[in-house]
Amino acid sequence: MKRYIAPLLASVAVLAGATLAPRPAGAEFLGRSADDVVQVTLLEGWRMEDGRHMAGIRIDLAPGWKTYWRAPGEGGVPTELRLTEADGITGMAIHWPRPEVFFSNGMRSIGYRDDVVLPVEFAIAGDGPHRIEGRLEFGVCLDVCMPVSLEIAGQFEADTARDPMIGAALSDRPLTAGEAGAGAVRCDVVPISDGLRVTVTAPLQATGNDETMVVEHADRSIWVSEAVTQREGGTVTGVADIVPPDHGPFALNRSDLRITVIGSRMAVDLGGCTS
Repeated sequence: MKRYIAPLLASVAVLAGATLAPRPAGAEFLGRSADDVVQVTLLEGWRMEDGRHMAGIRIDLAPGWKTYWRAPGEGGVPTELRLTEADGITGMAIHWPRPEVFFSNGMRSIGYRDDVVLPVEFAIAGDGPHRIEGRLEFGVCLDVCMPVSLEIAGQFEADTARDPMIGAALSDRPLTAGEAGAGAVRCDVVPISDGLRVTVTAPLQATGNDETMVVEHADRSIWVSEAVTQREGGTVTGVADIVPPDHGPFALNRSDLRITVIGSRMAVDLGGCTS
């Protein structure tokens, strides 16, 4: 599967919290302000053999609180990082660890509870300095949801020592289609009054309880509904509506779709449609 490094001055999904200080040992989360609920540490990471830099964002949440994956579901809160400066850095990619599916008040959301580390891979140019500045906007939820907005900045040195927390998060990624033994993914598309309806069919072993298919479009301005997921034996199917900003039928490039199946036992990134 190809790995894409996104342009830095675009909006890129990421998770973070309310400060860039580590949580003190034994700290308790007793209040309901952002500082009481979430703590964030920027992990400097290491320079990889191919010249890219692997860093990370560690998010510590109060017990029971959660935050969200890159596609949070209709019960979740979108999370974005907008970089305003990127000295010596030409691109970035977030390697999202395997998320969980949550159900609350009839709504579905997808994300993480308690602690999570998000590995962030940077493409760099020249000898440095390699520095970023930007703003994180996201949400955290328990029985209520709280928006958080945070300025973030960091500089990355050419250290080659691997950070075990980032390494563990990289190991906890969803499986690829090949690793999961999935078959060819078929996407059947029909027009609807305000866009398109896609039916995704994939031969795939069961991923566990609460199996959920997520369909994403590369253009975030195009809305994609939650997929209605069904399983019959060794095949999983999901049906989702895709609606552009002008609410009308449009030409869909199937390669712009990304399909992920998430269950209690594992998650599988199926990539795009093969037919």
